[in-house]
Amino acid sequence: MGALGRVVDGVQNDKYAAWYNDERTVILAIQRQPGTNTVELVDAIRKLLPTFREQAPTGIKIDVMYDRSQSIRASVADVKFTLLLALALVVMVIFLFLRNVSATLIPSLALPMSIIGTFSVMYLLGFSLDNISLMALTLCVGLVVDDAIVVLENITRHMEMGESPLEATLNGTEEIGFTVLSMTLSLVAVFIPVLFMGGILGRLLYEFAVTIMVAVLVSGFVSLTLTPLLAAHLLKPTDHARHGRLFQTSERLFDAWRRAYERSLLRVLARPRTTMATFLLVVVATAAMFIHTPKGFLPSDDIGQIFAFTEAAQDVSFEAMMDKQRQVARLVQANPNVATVMSFIGTSGFSQTLNLGRMLIVLKPYGERASPEKIIQELRPELTEVPGIKVFLQSVPTIRIGGRLTKSLYQYTLQDADLDELHHWAPILEEKLRGLPGLQDVSSDLQIRTPKVAVEIDRDKAAALGVTPEQIEDALYSAYGQRQVSTIYTPTNEYWVILEVEPKFQTDPAALALLHVRSSKGALVPLNAVTRLSTGVAPLTINHQGQVPAVTLSFNLAPGVSLSTAIAEVHAMQEKLGVPETLLGSFQGAAQAFQSSLAGMGILLLMAVFVIYIVLGILYESTIHPLTILSGLPTAGLGALVTLAIFGRELDMYGYVGIIMLVGIVKKNAIMMVDFAVEARRTHGKAPGEAIYEACLVRFRPIMMTTMAALLGTLPIALAFGASGASRQSLGLAVVGGLLFSQFLTLYFTPVIYLYLDRFSEWLKHLGKAGKGRDPVVPSSPD
Repeated sequence: MGALGRVVDGVQNDKYAAWYNDERTVILAIQRQPGTNTVELVDAIRKLLPTFREQAPTGIKIDVMYDRSQSIRASVADVKFTLLLALALVVMVIFLFLRNVSATLIPSLALPMSIIGTFSVMYLLGFSLDNISLMALTLCVGLVVDDAIVVLENITRHMEMGESPLEATLNGTEEIGFTVLSMTLSLVAVFIPVLFMGGILGRLLYEFAVTIMVAVLVSGFVSLTLTPLLAAHLLKPTDHARHGRLFQTSERLFDAWRRAYERSLLRVLARPRTTMATFLLVVVATAAMFIHTPKGFLPSDDIGQIFAFTEAAQDVSFEAMMDKQRQVARLVQANPNVATVMSFIGTSGFSQTLNLGRMLIVLKPYGERASPEKIIQELRPELTEVPGIKVFLQSVPTIRIGGRLTKSLYQYTLQDADLDELHHWAPILEEKLRGLPGLQDVSSDLQIRTPKVAVEIDRDKAAALGVTPEQIEDALYSAYGQRQVSTIYTPTNEYWVILEVEPKFQTDPAALALLHVRSSKGALVPLNAVTRLSTGVAPLTINHQGQVPAVTLSFNLAPGVSLSTAIAEVHAMQEKLGVPETLLGSFQGAAQAFQSSLAGMGILLLMAVFVIYIVLGILYESTIHPLTILSGLPTAGLGALVTLAIFGRELDMYGYVGIIMLVGIVKKNAIMMVDFAVEARRTHGKAPGEAIYEACLVRFRPIMMTTMAALLGTLPIALAFGASGASRQSLGLAVVGGLLFSQFLTLYFTPVIYLYLDRFSEWLKHLGKAGKGRDPVVPSSPD
């Protein structure tokens, strides 16, 4: 063989190169199988690495470039800290209101009991402790104590009325039992529609919803069983006069707070029309805010890595691409926030072209660097200085959803059966996208300017010389196609035997004239004797989607721009441009999932409200009282949206989950008021105005306690601890803002709406008989 050519011991694909921190390397990527645990798999692999290093030849280093379990462990640790902080804050709230260690211990025990019970059900369902389930448990911290707080507060109130601990426990639990049942079942009902939600969001939120539903059901059971049991044995009658100065001061402050609420409530009840007008204004403002609030999809977690895609001219050589890729990698490596850089180019599963490359940039630990978004902004201007190559940077998405693997995160695909029309309009639309202010890193997968050499066979000459077209194709494939002619098998490996011309002849089209084809007569015929050669350009690849030619334009979002705004800009641009009707444009991947989820989340929110209405209607055997209970939702929604706007956050999927949580949380206040008023009217025959007035005052303390517990239980999520905390911050902000805003307004809106709807109910009963109704009667102050 050495007499006929040059024999080289090399790699199968010599048009592929990879570097690890500017050193040539071989990359081994390990992916877990579905259903396996990433952390456990990584631990098992790391146990094998010492053995691999011992067996490797001298001079070969085995390094771990990227370990996905590290970000998972850090994220889980962040959520665990958030969970523990929420536990501490909730217990602190209980103590500040009750100011008694024994009384504080009783509802506090509902926390571990509820969480342990939830763990048991999660284990039976095959759930794991991940970000989703831990975030659900964190949110539950402020919810699972609500029922216990309500029960305990009512028992305490009966003891303050002179009853013994046992009598107070029996009477207080019996009196509040239906209220607790209503609060628990209605909160569980919020998440029933989530269980039937499809798509990627449905799979993500299923575990979240089940975890919360189980925790709430367990807490409801604990509050009606363990809480009364502990109260009967641990609570003792106390004389307020024997308490210390701190207790007396705090009690005076709370009494002053309640008296101030009482006076303001009387003024509000005296002006029902003004209150209702304010409520309607809140409803309109909520709708307007919801329409105009920028909306996003799943925010990216800071997992400590950045993807970079590189693109050079379509006629670049492999050697030139290697040089440009290494220049870019060195600039990235020089950034003080970067720990390691893996870089690779060439023909592979990612790309069949030589002008595309990729980089995986691993950042330093979270506390030693800036955020990925800031690092990307730093690198962009530096990387533009490398001539002849474009660099597209993107923060790694939490979940890559469908679509193609493109140079930028979001995709817009053009389809047209007419290939010429598609190739004409795609560059025009790409240029228009570059001009949109909300977009950056606009790129296209259209490559139609690749140099080509066309070999046209002169069939008459070829036939005269005894050469067939198949023989010509066979000769060209043997010269340039890396033909595998044999395989050499050894005890430990196998080696392909590749036939091709020397590399120096592969880059010069003139070398085609040196090729010869053996004719059927056995003679060697020069290739240029039977062919005509011409140069030009041609598409390197023609992508299809649904069997129709397609070009995918990709883009990233400019800083501060939401995905909903970017999508609206793209739609407006295409309509203004007036593209042919045969050219179809559609978003793919994450952008498409966002569009479908946006409609899905709106339907989910409406279904959650509807299911709660049905559940409350069954519990109260009324169609009117559920409307009163649900009247607090617009105030919570407005508070959530205003808070997101104040902090500059868009309404992403986590924010939507926060609003759905508010649907279940906010109505608890109204349930406590309405249930007391209904019972007062049924048992004591009180007038509607007197009943709801007394309900507001009696339930003022448990309302404040449960709201503050839920608020402080969610506050750690809003504070966004750790690297992954920022992605979940919108959920915390939505819940905290909604609770703060609704807490103030529902204390006044609910009683007025109750009276109006009660009068409306009476009017329906006496339709055609009653005269024109009067405004709701306002009770006089007991003072």
